[in-house]
Amino acid sequence: MHLAAQAGVRYAMENPSSYVHSNIAGLVSILEVCKNANPQPAIVWASSSSVYGLNAKVPFSELDRTDQPASLYAATKKAGEEIAHTYNHIHGLSLTGLRFFTVYGPWGRPDMAYFFFTRDILKGKSIPIFEAANHGTVARDFTYIDDIVKGCLGALDTAEKSTGSGGKKKGAAQLRVFNLGNTSPVPVSDLVSILERLLKVKAKRLIMKLPRNGDVQFTHANISLAQRELGYKPTTDLQTGLKKFVRWYLSYYGNEKKSSQ
Repeated sequence: MHLAAQAGVRYAMENPSSYVHSNIAGLVSILEVCKNANPQPAIVWASSSSVYGLNAKVPFSELDRTDQPASLYAATKKAGEEIAHTYNHIHGLSLTGLRFFTVYGPWGRPDMAYFFFTRDILKGKSIPIFEAANHGTVARDFTYIDDIVKGCLGALDTAEKSTGSGGKKKGAAQLRVFNLGNTSPVPVSDLVSILERLLKVKAKRLIMKLPRNGDVQFTHANISLAQRELGYKPTTDLQTGLKKFVRWYLSYYGNEKKSSQ
């Protein structure tokens, strides 16, 4: 299972080469080792919902076009899917790509909104809430980490064996891609309201226009394929997941609001 990546849409504008190095060259390095192994392993790897880019049709389905990336990060993940196709076709590697939709929870990434919103609300700092053109709502298909883990295990459990050995292909091999999301996009303003209730602190909201840095207005997963093939069934709504995250955050970092007074 290959989950390592340089993640995040915004930092890609500052350091594009780190994304190419990790997400493209890094994936090729993994696949090179796997293709030469005997027996070859089956590989499950992390793609991203960002490959849907500027798609306006929702919910996003695996059959939709993915050739309009809105960020360099998205472009590197799309490139990964094409590279996976190549190694599957030439070397018989069994490959499953998972398009994750806004994964959150304990031990998450500090650069993601739910995480730094929590930190800044506790510190009394204002938090940026983006809105699209004409006051359009920005929404995300937030998916709790435990549900994502179940999807990953489902992908591993259903992965078929690779068909090559030592780089030589002996027959057609499995090639799959799945959406792993929660199927219920939530406006970012609602996310903030839930955090306010859980933290018992009023947020200082700073409404801003959605910048042209690769962020898209909304994400929404069609997960029917993963349900059918992997038995994937997310069970954690945002309220429940954020409650678990906040409990972890306060135990890990302490209540910074109190300690800073």
